[in-house]
Amino acid sequence: MDVFQAMQVFVRVVETGSMTAAGEASGLSTTMVGNHLRALEQRLGASLLRRTTRRQSLTEFGHAYYQRCLDILGQVSAAEQLAEQVQAVPHGTLRITAPPTFGAESLMPALADYLAAHPAVKLDVVLTDRVVDLVEEGFDAAIRLGTLENSSLIARPLVDYGLTICASPGYLQRCGQPATPQALADHDCLSFSYPAGTEWRWTEKQWRLRGSDGEEVTVDISGRIAVNSAPALKRAALSGLGIAMLPDALVREELAEGKLQALLTDHRLPVRPMHLVYVQERYRSPKLRSFVEYVVRVMG
Repeated sequence: MDVFQAMQVFVRVVETGSMTAAGEASGLSTTMVGNHLRALEQRLGASLLRRTTRRQSLTEFGHAYYQRCLDILGQVSAAEQLAEQVQAVPHGTLRITAPPTFGAESLMPALADYLAAHPAVKLDVVLTDRVVDLVEEGFDAAIRLGTLENSSLIARPLVDYGLTICASPGYLQRCGQPATPQALADHDCLSFSYPAGTEWRWTEKQWRLRGSDGEEVTVDISGRIAVNSAPALKRAALSGLGIAMLPDALVREELAEGKLQALLTDHRLPVRPMHLVYVQERYRSPKLRSFVEYVVRVMG
């Protein structure tokens, strides 16, 4: 016998005044209602109702037991509502990973509004260029640059990761401003040392631009500095050491303040696709679902 169901049936009998009405309210037959009541009385070893052909009434024990049933069922209902609220409200620690430059310059500032909207969520953010295994390493989501490999992960597209060719006003005053992509070959160009095997390794020695006519131009660049850190590359450009191709997110403020000047703006630079990826089964979690919806809305 399901004790809680029997209690619910008993309370319905008392509140509706008959087993027939209680059965209709509970979706049970009158016979099944009677079976629940008899089983409950046998379990308790006491009568709950006085039954006559015309009416029924509570025994003294039945009255006391009815009050206890109301308390118990009320607590059960409150506990279930609490569970529903916990499932509905994002909470707990969310582990996410993102590329270092994008994570530091774009993702971290955007997280302030997310945290304000979800005060019960904590964030554990790992910034790395390494492609982490979400399942094996316990991450909820990752922001990835470049072409995605085939996998079972769900991928939501975000705004493409763009680049800008720029230099400091001091460098341009000293060395002149390139009027065409080909002129870059005569300048000190600061190159990024990409890890071996990356799809963008060619940018160490060549920059590719596309003109307004759609024609692609490949320029062999040269310079005395190569570094594997975008922030360090930006510092070198700000110091007047040469021309750099840097992520838009990294130089947005410097361009707006005039500390760096965008070059060859009539040409389009390569972009990298960017995606938010996660394991489908974990999307049921309110914390992950809320994070995915927020990132797609803000950066999609």
